[in-house]
Amino acid sequence: MIVAPIVLFTYNRPDHTSEVIRSLAANKEAAKSDLIVFSDGPKSDADIQNVNSTRKIVQSISGFRSVKVFESEKNKGLANSVIEGVSKVIEQYGKIIVLEDDLVVSPEFLSYMNHFLEVYKNEDKVISIHGYVYPVKTHISTPFFIRGADCWGWATWKRGWDLFESDSEKLYKQIATNKKWADKFDFEGTYPYLKMLKDQADGKIDSWAIRWYASAFLNDKITLYPPATLVDNIGMDGSGIHSGKNLMFAKETDNIRDIQLHEKPNRVVESRKMVLGFEEFFRNLKPSLIKRLINRIKR
Repeated sequence: MIVAPIVLFTYNRPDHTSEVIRSLAANKEAAKSDLIVFSDGPKSDADIQNVNSTRKIVQSISGFRSVKVFESEKNKGLANSVIEGVSKVIEQYGKIIVLEDDLVVSPEFLSYMNHFLEVYKNEDKVISIHGYVYPVKTHISTPFFIRGADCWGWATWKRGWDLFESDSEKLYKQIATNKKWADKFDFEGTYPYLKMLKDQADGKIDSWAIRWYASAFLNDKITLYPPATLVDNIGMDGSGIHSGKNLMFAKETDNIRDIQLHEKPNRVVESRKMVLGFEEFFRNLKPSLIKRLINRIKR
């Protein structure tokens, strides 16, 4: 099996970036993987030092089959960086694993991603593989599917990314005019994804992630999630420093021996059980936590 290239998007957080790279290098598949880093340029003079510090770190990366770094002189913003970078790499390789500079991964992350990229490479219904799952109370021991796509450590194929629609107004109109779709898109009103899509259409935010989710949703595609998270978001405390497991959204991954990480779901269909688990989780989030998660997706 030919492993997928890993694409890492960085900006001005050297501490976060170091943590992410260390976690990736701890995966045994790292030595067989091409790592491609897209480093965005500074927004202002105040960002130059941290951007340069981050670039110094990525320029010294080792432990991978190859490392290629693309440095942008100007600031593109995360949305443009991701859309352009993913499009560029996937055109060459046909498949891709995507991370941002605040997503620390489990030593099982690359194994899981590459395994299911191979398993579902010809399954048109599956648009992507995701490495993060919310700490829902619903117990499940094997991977499962949810309609749409996600953004915290993910992988896809060219056939999946070809469905990405950048026109957020077009996406919004198609979902908002169908009440059944709108309710499902928002997990029965438990999370304001549709409002985020409207904000994107109105130019209030600039998010590739909400458009990726909407694109997959409208094409009736599903994403595979692990039974326990393989990704820890370390960027939601605003400190720029990794302070252990994320207190808001991490789910324990230390004991993954109790799950069957590489076992295929019996059917290629959305898990109703886990949809209800997501809805319960969203419903019980405190408003302050919802706001912080929305800000993360907006970024």
